[in-house]
Amino acid sequence: MGYHAGDYDVIVIGAGHAGCEAALASARMGCNTLLLTINLDMVAFMPCNPSIGGPAKGHVVREIDALGGEMGRNIDKTYIQMRMLNTGKGPAVHALRAQADKFLYQHKMKETIEATDNLTLRQGMAEELIVEDGICKGIITKTGAEYYAKAVVLTTGTYLRGKVIMGELMYESGPNNQQPSVKLSESLRKLGFDLVRFKTGTPPRVHKDTIDFDKTEIQPGDSDPKFFSYETKTGIPDQLPCWLTYTSSETHDIINANLHRAPMFSGAIEGTGPRYCPSIEDKIVRFADKPKHQIFLEPEGRNTSEYYVQGLSTSMPEDVQLGILRSIPGLEKVEMMRTGYAIEYDAVVPTQLKPSLETKLVSGLFTAGQINGTSGYEEAAGQGIMAGINAARKVQEKEAVILDRSEGYIGVLIDDLVTKGTSEPYRLLTSRAEYRLLLRHDNADLRLTPIGHDIGLITKERYESFLNKKELVDQEIERLKTTKVRPEPGVQELLESLGSVQLNNSVDIISLLRRPEVEYRHIEQMSPSTLELTEEMKEQVEIQVKYAGYIEKQLAQVDRLRKMEKKKIPDDINYSDIHGIATEAKQKLAKIRPVSIGQASRISGVTPADISILLVYLEHYNRVTAARG
Repeated sequence: MGYHAGDYDVIVIGAGHAGCEAALASARMGCNTLLLTINLDMVAFMPCNPSIGGPAKGHVVREIDALGGEMGRNIDKTYIQMRMLNTGKGPAVHALRAQADKFLYQHKMKETIEATDNLTLRQGMAEELIVEDGICKGIITKTGAEYYAKAVVLTTGTYLRGKVIMGELMYESGPNNQQPSVKLSESLRKLGFDLVRFKTGTPPRVHKDTIDFDKTEIQPGDSDPKFFSYETKTGIPDQLPCWLTYTSSETHDIINANLHRAPMFSGAIEGTGPRYCPSIEDKIVRFADKPKHQIFLEPEGRNTSEYYVQGLSTSMPEDVQLGILRSIPGLEKVEMMRTGYAIEYDAVVPTQLKPSLETKLVSGLFTAGQINGTSGYEEAAGQGIMAGINAARKVQEKEAVILDRSEGYIGVLIDDLVTKGTSEPYRLLTSRAEYRLLLRHDNADLRLTPIGHDIGLITKERYESFLNKKELVDQEIERLKTTKVRPEPGVQELLESLGSVQLNNSVDIISLLRRPEVEYRHIEQMSPSTLELTEEMKEQVEIQVKYAGYIEKQLAQVDRLRKMEKKKIPDDINYSDIHGIATEAKQKLAKIRPVSIGQASRISGVTPADISILLVYLEHYNRVTAARG
């Protein structure tokens, strides 16, 4: 028999990376929030790689921070190594990546949640949604506790009907031998949701003392690290290195000889796996011409001997895994502490969601993270903060916050999911963002902090600090435009040493900084600024000056896109009434129900001709509606 266990504004189910951000955002926006998790010891757990960031993913973490989320602050408190990737390329693809102390990361996130006002953290297994007249009213747990709320956010990760697969062995389980969530999956099906079966996997963990590091290449952190959070000012001094090795021809022979025992190839795995993070057996088959593959050995924390073997994700039987490991240079005598495994789980088809991440089928029900078909902690957290914001906004009877594709990678991620769906675990890539020159690691605050402040997640002090930074950057760019430098000996020598053309007469400094070989630090030598600029501000000045032409072009494209986004499509349009639109387009439009012409134009199968007809129809529809009104 059930019992009434409590009333809340927002309930968040699952305390992984999506759930933590959703619950913190909701509580910080003033909503009385319950965060319910199967196991309190697994809050913000990293079942796979103990790292945060990398290409596109690192950008998302900066965006979460710029909005007032927690992931950036938390990794800055708990990293064991920090590296900026792609520094040889342009600023659009610079990407920060941190190796986490996975135990400290969990501990600090749980500490933050426990200390947050309006937020209750509780252990319990959600089994059924309470839905009345198409509106989600709460949840029922395994123990019969009934919790009621005005909005519910599902962030169940890979727990929905989770099944672990290792060679011939299969058993129902969440990640890392946690309990799976079976009945909640059934509850969603009964409500009419389309679910798909996806798969992800993880590599074995090995004992540090059994690795021969002399046969591997050291991968140290940056000596002067940058941070994910705009609030972090000082770093962690003693970083731990990672190590690089490679598979050998023996590795490939072992895998090929045991493919009949690989669940991927024997038909034991039904779920679709992630294309951009394939298992080692998949890599060996798909890239048979490659003689070796990179393997990174990464410490899981400061106070553990476990090392994560990145690049060796596998669901091979345990005895085969040990053979594979010992065929790799440096791991000949290695001891395996945990075996790798594949995990299958249910995910919601994300085209059933609005851009706010609220489900179309059930009002007040939001989903975020791997339940929406994504892979990765960062993609989960990015959806989590938006679902938490929009659940709170719904409770507060305010308009949803929707980031468009030109405002953030989070906008790209959510738009891709709800407009196009995904047939495999979705991973963010820089190539998915058409405006990536605008969506840089360095300018996430300029893009999103005003939004974070407007919705109440950025404090007054932080916002004033942000405005001050923006003002100083603008002032310095103005100074560079209006200050001239003369062809004096010191200037000419500096230009010559840079391989840059010397001056014939005075020029404004900004034209010098536009030269590819001249950096802001050289400008400082020629004409020091009187403004108190931080390194971050100087970097911003340099990027804005050097890339001004490209940035202006992208901004013009964005303006054209915005006009399309502003053309809203009413909810009650019947697409079968529109003559001239192709049948496929009608079916897709009716299924996705886009909120704007911009979103409609991005649906696969909807052509520019269909959009033209839709625009004409909308004009007529709006005229008729206005005449009636």
